[in-house]
This record gives sequence, structure tokens and C-alpha cells, in this order.
Amino acid sequence: MNPQISVVIPFLNEEESLPELLAWIERVMNENKFSYEVLMIDDGSTDGSWKVVEALRIQNPNIKGIKFRRNYGKSAALNVAFHACIGNVIITMDADMQDSPDEIPALYKMIVEEDYDLVSGWKKRRFDPITKTIPTKFFNAATRAISGIQLNDFNCGLKAYKQEVVKSIEIYNEMHRYIPVLAKWSGFYKIAEKEVQHRARKYGTTKFGIERFINGFLDLLTIFFVSRFGKRPMHFFGVLGTLTFMIGFIITSYIIGAKLFHVAMGDTLPRNITDQPLFYIALVLSIIGVQLFLAGFIGEMISRNASERNVYGITKRIGIDE
Repeated sequence: MNPQISVVIPFLNEEESLPELLAWIERVMNENKFSYEVLMIDDGSTDGSWKVVEALRIQNPNIKGIKFRRNYGKSAALNVAFHACIGNVIITMDADMQDSPDEIPALYKMIVEEDYDLVSGWKKRRFDPITKTIPTKFFNAATRAISGIQLNDFNCGLKAYKQEVVKSIEIYNEMHRYIPVLAKWSGFYKIAEKEVQHRARKYGTTKFGIERFINGFLDLLTIFFVSRFGKRPMHFFGVLGTLTFMIGFIITSYIIGAKLFHVAMGDTLPRNITDQPLFYIALVLSIIGVQLFLAGFIGEMISRNASERNVYGITKRIGIDE
């Protein structure tokens, strides 16, 4: 029988916070009489984090773990965890103690009793510096505009999902920031938001730098394109290529027609076609149009024969069936 809740926690070098966090989760689960599993994903830690997980596993068999050979990133950790977890409701949270396990019962209730597909946390009052909060607001606004999902905090690590949601989406690169978008475009429209507590960091330092904002913007564009044209690239490149080629063809026809008109009218010194700037514009447009059309055709062939995208080097497992 599947447990009621799977708590998924990706982590990197968090040996100080793990014992306290897992003890807190265990207390919350026991108080609410939940059946559960805690799935720990070690994203290439170089400290003693994995030894802490092994020791805690001996004390609590509900704790399971997967260790990566090196650091692959949070998206990779979540993707592997989503394939491995078996709970009816999946709760994700960060390992830095900034997410409160006391939020779990309310999130679980919203999924089970209110029948939401996904509930995203909203850390309305944050303890982050302004250099992090302002770019975050910008990306949240851009994501709302593109996706149509009215969430205030897409990147909050504390989220709850129905099992079928996490089994239906694939997360790669840095796309963990846009899981609600991936869920919606996979057919899960009942998405809600719950205000949650944001706690000040107690141990360690943040693992994310300024480059995450650049990567986040690029991944947002990727999601926008892949979700709409990933399975039919010809619908994008083919249409764009055809329009571009047709514009070039129309300009070329105009130039040739004008040349023939001047010749027919007896103009003894008609302007050479190659002396006109429009000729080179038409030539470039025609070439680009053909290239875009071929890109769409090649994309169609690749999409029909694509193998699995995610392959990770996992060195150890605890409590996970091979």
C-alpha cells in the first residue's frame, strides 16, 4: 500500500541541517498519523551529508535516499525523485530549514480534500536580500504573463502535488522554477497557492548565484517554445520559413517585373537587378526561409526518434527498489 505522503528533499552540503529537519518532519507526520516516506536526493555533496542520511535511515526506515556521483542541479534531483517516489501526495521542500514542515498537513489537505492538482507555496514575507527579491518578482511577473497562471511565487521550493502530476512531467536544465507551468501544459489546471512561512537560514550558505536569473529567463523561453512546438517543430519553423521565403519571392518578382517593364517601355539603360539593394534583401530572405524550413523538417525527424533525455550517474540508493 502506498504511503499517504512522499516528502522529497534535494540537498547539497547540508549536513548540519538534515538531522533537525528530518526530526521535525517525523514529529509532524506522527502527530497527524500520516503514513509517509522521506526521499533524500544528494546532489553531489562533498561534506558528510550522505553519512548523515545513512545514519538517520537506521533510526527511521521511512527515510530513503539517492546519491548522485556529482552535482547535476536541483532539476535533475527532482526529476529522479519524482520517478522514485510512491506516495499519493508528494511534498517538495528545501533542506536549508527555510521551509517549515508544519505546513505539510495544510498542503496535504488542499490536495486530498479540495482536489487541487498542485499547490504552490508563497513566501509573502521573505528574509532574502533585495538583490534576490527584485529579480524574483520580475521573473514571477514574466511567468504569469506567458503562462496565464496567477501565482505570486513560482520558484518556492515548498509545493504539494498529486502523484499523477509528478509522474507526467519531465524536469531538466533549470526548469524546476517552472513546474506549475509544466504541469498546466501537461493538462493539470487545478493549481492553487498557499501562503507559507519563510524562515531565516539557520545553517550554511545559499547554493545559488546571480547566474540563476539568466538561466531562469532562458529556461522560461525554452518552456514556452517546447510546450507549444516541441512535438511539432515544423509548425513553428516551417510556417516562419515559408513566410520569410514568400516575402523574398515577392520582392524578387517585383524587381524582375520592374526590369521587364522598363525594357518593354524602351528604356535603353535599365538598372541592373544586382545593383539594387532590394535584390540582396530578397536573396537573404529566400535563403533564411529555406534554412528555417529545413530546420523544422530536421526537428520533426529528431522529435520522432528522440531517446531519453535524462541520464544520471547514481552511485548509491537506500530503500529504493532497483
